[in-house]
Amino acid sequence: MISVAEALENVIRGVAVVAAEVVPLADGLGRVLAEDVQARLTHPPVAVSAMDGYAVRVDDVARVPATLKRIGESAAGRGFDGRVGAGEAVRTFTGAPVPDGADAIVIQEDTEAQGDRVVVKEAPKRGRFIRPAGLDFKKGDTLLKAGRVLGALDIGLAAAMNVPWLRVRRRPRVAIITTGDEVVHPGDPIGPHQIVGSNSLTLAASVRAWGGEPVDLGIAPDTVEALTRMIDGARGADLIVTSGGASVGDHDLVQKALGNRGFELRFYRVAMRPGKPLIFGRVGETPFLGLPGNPVSVGVTSVLFLKPAIETMLGIARDRQPAPAAILGRDLAANDQRQDYLRATLARNGSGVLVATPFDQQDSSMLGLLAAADCLVIRAPHTPAIKAGEPVEVIPLRGGVLL
Repeated sequence: MISVAEALENVIRGVAVVAAEVVPLADGLGRVLAEDVQARLTHPPVAVSAMDGYAVRVDDVARVPATLKRIGESAAGRGFDGRVGAGEAVRTFTGAPVPDGADAIVIQEDTEAQGDRVVVKEAPKRGRFIRPAGLDFKKGDTLLKAGRVLGALDIGLAAAMNVPWLRVRRRPRVAIITTGDEVVHPGDPIGPHQIVGSNSLTLAASVRAWGGEPVDLGIAPDTVEALTRMIDGARGADLIVTSGGASVGDHDLVQKALGNRGFELRFYRVAMRPGKPLIFGRVGETPFLGLPGNPVSVGVTSVLFLKPAIETMLGIARDRQPAPAAILGRDLAANDQRQDYLRATLARNGSGVLVATPFDQQDSSMLGLLAAADCLVIRAPHTPAIKAGEPVEVIPLRGGVLL
């Protein structure tokens, strides 16, 4: 068996970044940039007012109250064409261009309108309430970097940058094969010795959530010939993923079927729990990841290996930030030679510290507990017994880590 770290490095090195494609900006949400995005204009293009009020010359209102002549108006999209001279002011609204000659905005609350005159009651500093041209960004500025997963605010920023198209990584195509005579699809008739399969749907949903395109090839019966045909049907995929058939039993046929297609094995079996029977290698030019058949093992190994593989294919920089700090919520016994990933809840205590509490039951068949878990508590091989309150490393399973 190899370590989890070794297995992960093998997977990362064994997949390649996919090609790029161009999509309309409106279709960019959740996509990964393939190149930096630069602003095509300066924003704001001219100095604009940050408040409703009057554009003035600071020298004219150094001593207040000061009475100025109102000579016009400047509104967003309809600026004042003239110039502010000595003793003059221009009624100005938020977002409107600042007239030439003015060097401050006096907010309307600090003024009193008197016909075509305005009395300024508070002396502003030079530049007050003026947003200079290029305050946000300038033409040519790089504001979105390659490898970024685009969120809603990124789409808005690109729009403000006058960028109508984006060059993004295409979605990696991940072929999914489930194995086993005992597995049926949800809703299908269930035989006396069969079970409803969840792995293909878990994997497809995970692939889609992580930015890939799942291609579900169905359930392969327990014959080498059937599995070989399905593997042949995965040609053109960027990654083949199977669930089940990866251990050493008489009916675990994945390696036999792969052998018929010149499979190059990188590793088999990882020192972890759950998920020990894990295979990685190549079928021709296509990377292959063989996951266990147990539903919980599929969920855990997907997070640990499939997600980083897809992120690598998308060109997303791997997150090397330390895991969120947490303390243990209950005592744990000593660990053996395998690295454990314990399903756990995550909550903040009265002091605001994250507390990770593993479930009492950790049987790898209990998918309900995985769905209920907020995180996985990592326990390295040969870790001694640990008491509640001691620090532990966790992998969040939900987005926010209870911020």
